[in-house]
Amino acid sequence: MTNDSSIVLIGVGQCVQRETDPESARNPVDLIRQAALCAAEDSGVGPSLLEKLSLVATVDTFAWQPANAARLVAESVGAHPSREIVSTVGGNTPQAYVNYLAAEIRAGRAGLSMIAGANVVASLFKARAANVRLDWPKGGEGEPERFGYADEGSNEYENAHGLYLPVHTYPLFENALRARRGLSIEEHNQRIGEMFSRFSSVAARQPCAWFPTKRTAAEIATPASGNRIVAFPYTKYMNAVMAVDQAAVLLMTTAAHARELGVGEERMVHFWGGAEASEDPWFVSERPRLDACPAMTYAARQAMAAAGVTVEEMDAFDLYSCFPVAVELACEGLGISETDPRGLTVTGGLPYFGGPGNNYTTHGIAAMVEKLRSKPGSKGLVTGNGWYLTKHSAGVYASAPRASSCGAAAIDPSEARHPEGKLPVARHPTGRGRIDSYTVIYSRQGEPDTGLIVGRLDSGERFLAHTPQDRDVLEELVSREGVGRTGTVEAADPVNVFRPD
Repeated sequence: MTNDSSIVLIGVGQCVQRETDPESARNPVDLIRQAALCAAEDSGVGPSLLEKLSLVATVDTFAWQPANAARLVAESVGAHPSREIVSTVGGNTPQAYVNYLAAEIRAGRAGLSMIAGANVVASLFKARAANVRLDWPKGGEGEPERFGYADEGSNEYENAHGLYLPVHTYPLFENALRARRGLSIEEHNQRIGEMFSRFSSVAARQPCAWFPTKRTAAEIATPASGNRIVAFPYTKYMNAVMAVDQAAVLLMTTAAHARELGVGEERMVHFWGGAEASEDPWFVSERPRLDACPAMTYAARQAMAAAGVTVEEMDAFDLYSCFPVAVELACEGLGISETDPRGLTVTGGLPYFGGPGNNYTTHGIAAMVEKLRSKPGSKGLVTGNGWYLTKHSAGVYASAPRASSCGAAAIDPSEARHPEGKLPVARHPTGRGRIDSYTVIYSRQGEPDTGLIVGRLDSGERFLAHTPQDRDVLEELVSREGVGRTGTVEAADPVNVFRPD
């Protein structure tokens, strides 16, 4: 029988709301309530289980910021928890919540706990287009606990140059990685198209996926009607899909408490260990390397060390997949192939399954629970990522309890930092320099519009700049490798200008 103190997930629930008129669409509380009822049924106990919640934790919801989301959610399911928690921004949050609540439950500071979140951007966009006012709940009495780092992901210098939208920032990492690997633009695009084609095939089998459609590598990598280039090298099909209405809920407690609640052993999936780490330096402009993410590697390796397992022992993965480079760097850090036969996702990933806006990984964990239940003795790794490869979380789950409470040796925390440290940044650069990475941002009409440069002065200082709005310059950057190219940068207000040789 399972160890009494083992932390277990006992119920998971997901729901999706499609093509709904904004006047009749369910609000975030209603979506979460539906997912919570699914989780309660999934436990084998039923809705009465939710009345026994001692803690409700909600994931920050983009476009919905009530006074106390946790209280609204608790009231919707008939719960009166002694603790209510709301989170800050970050796709790392759901797994970080599991890590934190596992410790709180073990310490006796929480019993049956619920992690809940929703994304409602599809309804928001539809309402705006139809000029409909969404009457979503705004209240929630009481002052909840706050969870997570509230630091902004970008600074004023980065914001001025456009490094605040993920769709503009992640291509910088991708292009730096391609250059480091020595691949041509065509070869690299084909590889990431093939990788994400495999993701789409998983999404096609998921009932809650926003786009349950298998796409070929050519469909994903080739610009076309409906698949425009957003920012080089990413087409629309390579970007996390933001406009979704989805919700997910996790229920967790100790094995002993689960049995008292009437949960069968076959419903329990065991949390073996987790970890978190943040990129150091924090800001993208200060990172000496844009083709590496040591904090991501550290979080995953430390989670496995805490669980006392190795990557070879994993039967499944759900690697955070907002953009291809997040998956590629995770594979590098884990030492696995991008074509690993175990697969890299159990949902289909953010561009196809859906779920940006902080809550995707709640779905990832829910899908992992379902997969592990179907294969006795199996183990899985789930990762989360916030901001711009900035905040990371990871957790190991298994269909069986751990044989021992002793984990492997801890990983050196210094491995979460770039060994070169923080780069000095020239806010007003002038002189010669070279490109560390870059992207070209496209208009909605499919035209190259803005060249965004992250460069290094000959003196060693980092700088940000745009290229001149010259069509020939932009076309050249997307047709041949731009990383390493030299040129001249001029300080300007608010945006510096880099002119390639």
